[in-house]
Amino acid sequence: MTIKFAAIGINHSHIYGQVNCLKDAGAEFVAFHAVEDDLAAQFSAKFPEARRVSDPREILEDKTISVVATAAIPADRAAISIAAMQHGKDVLSDKPGMTTFAQLEEIKRVQKETGRIYSVLYSEHFEVRATVEAGNLIKQGAIGQVINTVGLGPHALNNNPRPDWFFTRESYGGILTDIASHQFEQFLFFSDAMDAEVVSASVANRANPHRPGLQDVGDVHLKSASTSGYIRVDWFTPKGLPTWGDGRLTILGTEGYIELRKYIDIAGRPGTDHLFIVNNEGPRHIDCSGTELPFGRQFLDDVRNRTETAMPQERCYNAMKLALTAQQLAEKGTEWEQ
Repeated sequence: MTIKFAAIGINHSHIYGQVNCLKDAGAEFVAFHAVEDDLAAQFSAKFPEARRVSDPREILEDKTISVVATAAIPADRAAISIAAMQHGKDVLSDKPGMTTFAQLEEIKRVQKETGRIYSVLYSEHFEVRATVEAGNLIKQGAIGQVINTVGLGPHALNNNPRPDWFFTRESYGGILTDIASHQFEQFLFFSDAMDAEVVSASVANRANPHRPGLQDVGDVHLKSASTSGYIRVDWFTPKGLPTWGDGRLTILGTEGYIELRKYIDIAGRPGTDHLFIVNNEGPRHIDCSGTELPFGRQFLDDVRNRTETAMPQERCYNAMKLALTAQQLAEKGTEWEQ
């Protein structure tokens, strides 16, 4: 059975990855809703098979559409996801899936009430072959039991024009809610844990006083029953780096460690998806460009079979719960405190 899907809200460019993820797995992209004509024109040029609709109800009330994807302004994603589930659709949201605890609780309530699938495409895991390969190696016992992770998510602030909502705290949810949600999900995944504790967190605006709503750096220390971790995210990628950010992840195990250079090897190897592993057999570099990305296929199987193979529903929620918790802790006593 071919699954048909649509998109409501295309404000973040991650929507292109979401659409391609589902299309590559065999789904049919049939429609989208976007208020912004400029974004819609660019999007239609890339995906001419999907008709643009003026009213999202055309998508919500179309019983042939099974899945709704959204990469709307972050503060608006929860309402779109809730409406989709209430109309019998499964959801694939961009991160962050929501920007407040109230939105998280309402999504959980509606998901339980409707029995729909609510998923977030944490792209730095599910769309990065090196991250997927690291999971494969750890499952094989390559570095023993994971005991610590260090996740770094630097981004380039000026690699493309940013709309006003990007600099408004209420719209994007704060740097830890937004960018670091990737790292929280990876911490839970590699720790083989469903939940964790935020030990400490901080956010700051160090170099952009003309954008008072922007948080340009944030970090978190967290722990699970068997693993500790550190996360740092920032908007300080220098102009000389030929990509949008030098995303890195180090995973320490009892018998070795893995370091990922997800988007660039600054030592000079071409391409993306570099994995370095050091264990009892010695050090080696693995090119992960051929590793399968199973998320899209697994997600569509979940839609068909009502299962949770792509990502457990609880981990999806708790990655965002940790991000919101860290954001709240970091903002206490600052000008951003909600």
